[in-house]
Amino acid sequence: MNTAMVRLWSLQNVFFLWLASPKIVELTEERCVVRVPLNWRTRRRDIHAMYLGTLCMGADVAAGLIAFKLVRERKLRVNFLFKDMKAEFLKRAEGPVYFTNNEGRMIQDLLQRALDTGERQEATVPVIATVPSKFGDEPVARFTLTLSLKKKS
Repeated sequence: MNTAMVRLWSLQNVFFLWLASPKIVELTEERCVVRVPLNWRTRRRDIHAMYLGTLCMGADVAAGLIAFKLVRERKLRVNFLFKDMKAEFLKRAEGPVYFTNNEGRMIQDLLQRALDTGERQEATVPVIATVPSKFGDEPVARFTLTLSLKKKS
């Protein structure tokens, strides 16, 4: 169900995300894991590795999906966006990439602060990208995204 929800939303809002065919491997209030396949749409042909833009998009989904899930399930009126992103590309992503966000507790606290104060609240969300088929748990990239939440007036 989670993958279908993301695919439908992306078809309406971010068409390239739909083309990249992300799969939600795990989505709880504590953790999110998103898999993006390496295929003709997502890779650079000259180096046979995932395109930088696709890697950033995978990190974006993994960092924001917990907040999206919480807001949707609780029917909250909250706007959220990313204020900035920092990325470190460590190795070529030459296989399906798994983007992991283990900061669900921090995102829940951030959401609660935004609801309690009515003011914009921000927190930095780390996301690790791995290619288990080639490198096991060793990261191919690290991302930090500043998630910004504000209760709608």
